[in-house]
Amino acid sequence: MQQTVDLHTHSCCSDGTFSPTELVLLAKQKGLSAIALTDHDTADGIAEFLKAGEFYGIETIGGMEFAALWPKYHHPEIHIVGLGIDCHAPALLHFIENIQQSRVNRNIHMAENLTRIGLPVSLEEVTNNAGGKIITRAHFANVLLEKGMVSDRKTAFARYLSPGCPGYVLRDFPTPKACIETIKKSGGAAILAHPTLYGLDTEELSLLCEELVSYGLDGMECYYTTFTPKQTAAMKKIAETYALLPSGGSDFHGKNKPNIQLGTGLGNLSLPYSLWENLKKRTSLSK
Repeated sequence: MQQTVDLHTHSCCSDGTFSPTELVLLAKQKGLSAIALTDHDTADGIAEFLKAGEFYGIETIGGMEFAALWPKYHHPEIHIVGLGIDCHAPALLHFIENIQQSRVNRNIHMAENLTRIGLPVSLEEVTNNAGGKIITRAHFANVLLEKGMVSDRKTAFARYLSPGCPGYVLRDFPTPKACIETIKKSGGAAILAHPTLYGLDTEELSLLCEELVSYGLDGMECYYTTFTPKQTAAMKKIAETYALLPSGGSDFHGKNKPNIQLGTGLGNLSLPYSLWENLKKRTSLSK
């Protein structure tokens, strides 16, 4: 039986609904050989996650997901995942501190914007919903739904929380170079996440990869929940062109993305352990 992995998941420390320990238990139940925790902009869950992996006998990988703006074409927001990072690395902690402060500023303005248009949402309400330090638009959507201001979370994003909508506020983003360099300084492998989601055509995505490789990018997600077989083949071809190692994952968020299952996504994923085996060689874990 093939050993399988999931290298892109989220816990309640960012915008998922499972605790780090619950995530490990679920991975164990599903027969995964390894799982990475890649919360947005926080290492808060990693210590618990690694301890749970040791206790329950499953390989756990400390990771993180950063967002950056690429200053070309339509200035897409791109995501860089770090795998095998040292969550105590000074470079990482300093980087996170700056990002989290920019998130705080953004969240204050989003709450003000929503209240101004007749949807009173307080920062306290959103913070309570998040349960951790990291507040995302998903938590704003949850509060709007709980207060009966929208019929579902999809409507919250479509009407109020997406770019161009009255509640949306663009936060300050680090550069792609800064994200990759921080991951590398923290002993991790840097991966371009879900590359088909940025609104880039094949030529534009190739230019993005070429640039990111110059900063030290190690890999690219060639396998992802929403990818069609044709998209997976296209991503594998681009990865091969730029000598990027393939990665992948479900992007599991628990109840916040209820159709996506850990390890299998929408039922289309079965990622071999060899993906992590190869990426691990690019991290300080291999030393």
